[in-house]
Amino acid sequence: MSAVDLRSRLAPITISPHHCGATFRNWGRSVLCTPFSVFQPTTEDECALVIQLARLEGHSVRPVAGGHSPSDLPCTTGFMIRMDKLDKLLEVNRQQQHVVVQGGMILSTLHSHLDAHGLAMSNVGSISDQSISGCISTATHGSGLEFGCLSTQVIALYMLLADGSRVHCSRSENTDLFLATLCGLGATGIILRVTLQTERAFRLKETHEAMHIDKAIGQLETVFTEAEHTRMWWYPQTNRVRVDRANRCYEPAQPRFRVNWFYDVVLGYHLTLLLLFFGRFIPAFNYYATFLHSSETMLAPATTTDKSYKVFNLDCLIPHHTTEWCVPFSEARATLLEIKEWLDQEDASPHRLGPDFPIEIRVSKEDDIWLSPAYGQISCWIGIVRYKPYGFSVPYKPLFKRFEQILQNHAGRPHWAKMHDFTPDALRKHYPKFDDYLRVLNAVDPHGLFRNEYVRRHIFGETGPHADKELFLMDT
Repeated sequence: MSAVDLRSRLAPITISPHHCGATFRNWGRSVLCTPFSVFQPTTEDECALVIQLARLEGHSVRPVAGGHSPSDLPCTTGFMIRMDKLDKLLEVNRQQQHVVVQGGMILSTLHSHLDAHGLAMSNVGSISDQSISGCISTATHGSGLEFGCLSTQVIALYMLLADGSRVHCSRSENTDLFLATLCGLGATGIILRVTLQTERAFRLKETHEAMHIDKAIGQLETVFTEAEHTRMWWYPQTNRVRVDRANRCYEPAQPRFRVNWFYDVVLGYHLTLLLLFFGRFIPAFNYYATFLHSSETMLAPATTTDKSYKVFNLDCLIPHHTTEWCVPFSEARATLLEIKEWLDQEDASPHRLGPDFPIEIRVSKEDDIWLSPAYGQISCWIGIVRYKPYGFSVPYKPLFKRFEQILQNHAGRPHWAKMHDFTPDALRKHYPKFDDYLRVLNAVDPHGLFRNEYVRRHIFGETGPHADKELFLMDT
């Protein structure tokens, strides 16, 4: 079939250049790209036709769905495939607690499907607005010393490769492709279907406790071993930490209620947003916003019992820049102490450089996924943010650079969905299976059909304007 014929066949799913969907912006409004062509397929066969056209016309292909990556990982100047209509639940096996879903399904939709069948994901992150394929491709994680990243819950994948073939892969079939794709950055092929291991639906009983940061760091191992799922929220401007501990239970639900409309809506969102906006000009206002969120009301002890995903997930309403790294859990205390020393020094500086609130601290079990940041090590994840009130630009690069320097002092590995500067030399040092990953890429995609600017920059070390990390940034 000729390129002209393919264009004609694909016309119904081709987004017009004049449509807003022809331009991609991520949720945080930090990156933007205008692909050569954008397609929104409804079937797997249509995805295959797009791949065929890309080969004929010499374009790269990038699948996207949720658009929540804070970096340029989803961006491309080639073909973009919007996967959001490939979002069906295909199979449920309640006896074995397996489900098969299409790769474009958003996690929040998956939770609803699973709940209707008495099932649940064993662990998820703080938000569920990403697609299942996006979570897999970046080894997205939740928190818990006995729980790995979301990719560890994957049993099998059904993929569309660069040559147009469709293959199954698992730990017993096409094993190398499977282990490369479980954190594959979208570079091994398009994830069409995912088979997931779930468990019986459960509730989580979560308690909130406030403590001083020095105590939290001093008791770090104890804090993270006291519950199945523990998270820490550090408010560095006040030296306070909120510790959330959650365990499985089957007690009646006692959902999280708003303290009241005034605190939750007026103070919790609108006033915070306004203070952050003024903080762009007068830094003291950022302190006021922090004190508002670390007040006795906000950090008061509380207990919540609800469906698992409702406890795992949090409201994340304000667009922001973010970076997150993990270090070996054995390095967590030293890392946090160095971060605290840095932030204490910044507090004393007239040109203060510091993150917004809170600093999120989580843990995950080690895994054997080749490019997973938790490969071979129990990991402590530390993430910082800079909010973009009302979408306005804020300075963040010097802050993130210093933070990343500290994390690298402690064998840190970056979250793949977020901005970082790792190149092949650094990746080879931190990931023992990096060359195996390259071998798989060259085997299944020798001509680089699925290599966008992010992949060419970080995985293959390409430089120049075509691979510059500033290429798609909205705030430079």
